[in-house]
Amino acid sequence: MNPPSAPDRGNDTQLPAARPIVFIVDDDVSVRESLSLQMWNEGWQPETFASAQEYLARSPVTVPSCLVLDIVLPGITGLELQRLIADEWAVTPIIIITGYGDVPKTVQAMKAGAIEFLTKPLNDKLLLPAVRHALARSQSALRHKAEFDKLQCCYAALTRREQQVMQLVVLGMPNKQVAEELHISEITVKAHRGRVMQKMQADSLADLVKMAGRLQSGSGVRAARRSPDRFALPQQHSVA
Repeated sequence: MNPPSAPDRGNDTQLPAARPIVFIVDDDVSVRESLSLQMWNEGWQPETFASAQEYLARSPVTVPSCLVLDIVLPGITGLELQRLIADEWAVTPIIIITGYGDVPKTVQAMKAGAIEFLTKPLNDKLLLPAVRHALARSQSALRHKAEFDKLQCCYAALTRREQQVMQLVVLGMPNKQVAEELHISEITVKAHRGRVMQKMQADSLADLVKMAGRLQSGSGVRAARRSPDRFALPQQHSVA
């Protein structure tokens, strides 16, 4: 079966859910067509763009993906695009390609989040393994994101009092001390604690502590991203 012709912007058709996507951004139509054919032959879905602006206008995807990005582009350059899509690096790893493989641009691209830097003409023995590696990283990131999103949903389902109990329990406080801290009875603490374990789907206190750690750090796709409703330990009990 012949691959479909590569359009100069994202395909509009619905893609199979499990088919990884390789985004290709290059202003050279021959490069786009060549890479599109290679990606198709490897069993991946290519989507091509002639500029960074076209890539930015694409629809978001929820399948493993990576971005093969030329540094030298009209308008917004490849390096500038990297900065604009910083939040996507984990779920859509970037492979930089260029015909101008000078050291400063290489260093800048890698520091900006690219996982690989390849020079034209592209070598299949380098490009295809790089794409496989990028798609594997994307799949792992999407899995972690799904797990973190589920964790956040579980935490959001707790009542305010249950959240308070959880925050103190994971610090190692016994029920009696939690009761004193919140000015409620120890029996009430036990009831809240049981509901917390149930709603968070935690099998043990150790599990709950791990969940709290992930929520506190905001370790979804990007650990540095802060969520406004993330888990927060009480200030007076925070640890270094």
